[in-house]
Amino acid sequence: MGEPGLGQQPRSTWLRLLPLAVALVIGGFLFVGLGLRPKEIPSVMLGKAVPAFDLPALPGRPKGLKTADLNGQVSLVNVFASWCVSCRAEHPLFMKLKGQGIVPVHGLNYKDEGPAAMDWLRRYGDPYDRVGADLNGRVGIDWGVYGVPETFLINAEGRIVCKHIGPVMESDLKEKLLPAIAALRNGGTAKC
Repeated sequence: MGEPGLGQQPRSTWLRLLPLAVALVIGGFLFVGLGLRPKEIPSVMLGKAVPAFDLPALPGRPKGLKTADLNGQVSLVNVFASWCVSCRAEHPLFMKLKGQGIVPVHGLNYKDEGPAAMDWLRRYGDPYDRVGADLNGRVGIDWGVYGVPETFLINAEGRIVCKHIGPVMESDLKEKLLPAIAALRNGGTAKC
C-alpha cells in the first residue's frame, strides 16, 4: 500500500479552488452587466403601428384613449400610475410640455384605480390631452411595457418611433425627445 492521502492531494486542491472559480465566473457576469444600459432595452414595437386598443376615460375626464387618437400628428404617450414614485419625478416636465404646446401628451394610466389616478392628477397637475384607464394592464402588455413610467414617441402615421424606459429627465427631453419630435415634424426620421 502507498502513503495515505497521496492520491487525494490533487482532488483536495481542486475542491479548494472551486469557490474561487465560481466567484470569478459570477464576477465576470456582473462585470459584463455593468456595461449594459437598462434604459436602452430594445423594443420589439419600434417602427410598428400602435397596437389596436380602446381604453375608457378615467372617471371625471371626458376623453379616453384609443388607437385612432394617435394618428395624424406627432404625440407622446406616457405610461403612469398614482402609485409610481418615479412618475412624480418626471411629471413636471410633462406639465411644462403642455404649457409650451410643443407636442400632445396622452396618458396611459396603468393598473390604477380611477379615483386614485384622478386625485393624483388634481394634486400634481394634468398634462394629458387624453387618458386611457388600463385597469388590468392588458394594453400595457400589448405595448411591451416593462413597468412604469415609460414614454413612447408616436409619429403622425401612428407608428412607435421611440421608447423611453424610466422617468424622463430634463436631459432626456433636451437631448433625445425634443430633437426627435422636431425631426418628425419637419418630415424627417427620429433618432432616439
